[in-house]
Amino acid sequence: MKSLDLIKLTALMEITSGRAETMVGLIDGPVVRDHPDLVGENIRDIPGKTNSQCTQANEAACTHGTFVAGILSGKRDSVAPGICPNCTLLVRPIFAERTAGSTQMPSATSDWTLDKMKKCSRTPHANNLSN
Repeated sequence: MKSLDLIKLTALMEITSGRAETMVGLIDGPVVRDHPDLVGENIRDIPGKTNSQCTQANEAACTHGTFVAGILSGKRDSVAPGICPNCTLLVRPIFAERTAGSTQMPSATSDWTLDKMKKCSRTPHANNLSN
């Protein structure tokens, strides 16, 4: 059995790879844009206090943001094929890269995150796939 079968995504991924008109929001860390499995994909930035492109690819926030972006938008012929590579990925990092002297990964305020979650829950076509 393939790992994608365990989470019941194989059938969905055989039907579609998504469409550019379908937008998927990624609220996580910044994304390494020149990752070989993400190059050329539809990735757009949602401006905020945190840079959406990594300057330190091995930083924890970048590693995690890029990993999640790969789950969603990775090329289908990669080792870990993306769920919806043809959809447009809207990146809004709330986790920042660590800066010199920082011991903790900074994040968005809980008020900002709560406000955005409330707005998403009022949107008829918003889905949280993190559960």
